Amino acid sequence: MSRVPAVLNATEEDIQLLLSAQCHIGTKNANIRMAPYIYKRRADGINLINIGKTWEKLILAARVIAAIENPQDIVVVSARPYGHRAALKFAKYIGAEAIVGRFTPGTFTNYITRSFREPRLVICTDPRSDFQAILEASYVNIPVISLADTDAALKFVDVAIPTNNKAKHAIGLIYWLLARAVLRLRGTLDYTTPWEVMVDMFFYRDPEEIEKENAEAEFAEGDFTAQAEAATGEWAVEGDAEGVAGIAAAADWSAAQPTDWAEEADAPAASSWDA
Repeated sequence: MSRVPAVLNATEEDIQLLLSAQCHIGTKNANIRMAPYIYKRRADGINLINIGKTWEKLILAARVIAAIENPQDIVVVSARPYGHRAALKFAKYIGAEAIVGRFTPGTFTNYITRSFREPRLVICTDPRSDFQAILEASYVNIPVISLADTDAALKFVDVAIPTNNKAKHAIGLIYWLLARAVLRLRGTLDYTTPWEVMVDMFFYRDPEEIEKENAEAEFAEGDFTAQAEAATGEWAVEGDAEGVAGIAAAADWSAAQPTDWAEEADAPAASSWDA
């Protein structure tokens, strides 16, 4: 960690976050170009990533991103579903543009297409699933930053961040740390002030879980409404449900009414024609 200034060093909380999100858990396969980032190999064959190297490359990537004057010239690509929400949130907070889902071929090379873009920097989630974007970036000399697992092919990748890019928590945490580092380098966020954005906002959420939570919320709201209506009915006044008809029925109509309407008729006014 001596290659970066002391203010950019990882804190104990950052290391605990990386370990709790399992960013150091790699795969059983290892690419020869990822060998410098592998700490050791476990007894079950899983390669462990060096967390110190992960943080160094994370800060390097943040410095590269902060050097771009116009954040809209940065494109974040994620074809992997676990990285959709993280890429969108990351692009929102640093002011970049996100391309999630299927990457349209020719986006960086074919100017006739409607989705044509000319970015100055491309950030990818997985070199394997986002290889089309990395390949087109190499055609037009665009630098590429990518998250890389132990089995990732680093062809045409300029800055690789060694981390576990298979788990949703690891992907979300890396994007959250990268966004925080970029904002701190830009001066928007102070180093001593914690970022108010929770890391949970960057985690992938299953659509079925979201629908289940919405259904539970609607059910709880409907139950509360039914209880409120029941409580209102218990305290209702008798005859209130009948409305105007109940008031009319309760009124006293037995008062004596005049039977001879001629008696109350006014006497005819004297006519002035007889004068």
